[in-house]
Amino acid sequence: MVYSANLGYPRIGFKRELKVALEKFWNNQITEEELIAVGKELRQLNWLFQSSSNIDYIPSNDFSFYDHVLDTIAMVGAVPERFDWEGGKVDLKTYFLMARGLTTVANSNGQKKEAPAMEMTKWFNTNYHFIVPELEEGLKFRLSSTKFLDEFLEAKALGITTRPVLLGPVSFLYLAKGHSFSEESKRLDSLLEVYCEALELLRQNGADWVQMDEPCLSADLNGRGADTFQKAYQRLDKEKLSIMLTTYFAPLAKNLDMAL
Repeated sequence: MVYSANLGYPRIGFKRELKVALEKFWNNQITEEELIAVGKELRQLNWLFQSSSNIDYIPSNDFSFYDHVLDTIAMVGAVPERFDWEGGKVDLKTYFLMARGLTTVANSNGQKKEAPAMEMTKWFNTNYHFIVPELEEGLKFRLSSTKFLDEFLEAKALGITTRPVLLGPVSFLYLAKGHSFSEESKRLDSLLEVYCEALELLRQNGADWVQMDEPCLSADLNGRGADTFQKAYQRLDKEKLSIMLTTYFAPLAKNLDMAL
């Protein structure tokens, strides 16, 4: 039997509703609750449109208020210290602070300091720009956002069982700055704990599949990543959830054997 699937759906809206809502929010013309409501409406419209188009495997967690890599940064709790995040759930204020920065911000002692936005750079060979993860010394990954689960449950409430999309752990480390190749394996162990926790939450709530995006497989890794990739997916494969590995932008070429 032939099935149809979609790897992701544009998030901006048919009339650029997301862009309009974000600009209004940043200019204090709408509240956070109103912005969240716009996002929820767009997601529902996207899922229902795909369902009515007879797409068998519909993605979730492909929506983002800013950037899907930033969403992953929030998910794994990789918030740089300069943003004075106190742990717990990464809220929308902290999320946008990482993306846009602030000239001055009062910390818990009433002092003021600069909090520059995180770096942005081109997403592989496209003109899309993503937020570059910063892996600071002493960073401990921890599940700090359940956006991936919340949106899966949103779609489920509409009667649509989606296939959640996650940026894969190998590509996350590949795109990050602040660590050396020799440190990558150590970082990976901690990162995989978060991914396994995320997959288990999805499984417990009715997910059968997850889409794991590893676009780094289309890059020339120059020998880097083979051990990391093997270790990561041997660990993730132990989770009771089917994984669809995806990559894009270029052929796998020398990375084909590694992916298989």
